[in-house]
Amino acid sequence: MFRLCATADVAEGQSKGLESQGQRLLAVRKEGVLYVYENRCPHRGIPLEWQADQFLDSSGSLIQCATHGALFLIDSGECVAGPCSGQTLRALPVVERDGVVWLQNDQ
Repeated sequence: MFRLCATADVAEGQSKGLESQGQRLLAVRKEGVLYVYENRCPHRGIPLEWQADQFLDSSGSLIQCATHGALFLIDSGECVAGPCSGQTLRALPVVERDGVVWLQNDQ
């Protein structure tokens, strides 16, 4: 397992950009659950954010690609609007233990 960040680094309703083993990731906490995805839009293969840690739409209820406006469900990574509709973000397995978020290396 690889250490990603402290559990407290991703507050409820917030998003954060992370990096592990040279891979760009994004983390979002919703209803106490931490979701981690590869920071890569399935439409163009580019990072989702323009500004650091800004991955959510204005309502804070969806992940948004800043380039083309695609919207993704936080809990599944499924694109529900935009040019990659029906595709999904690549979810990564994480474990929160003793105040630390760990990326499982069985990817």
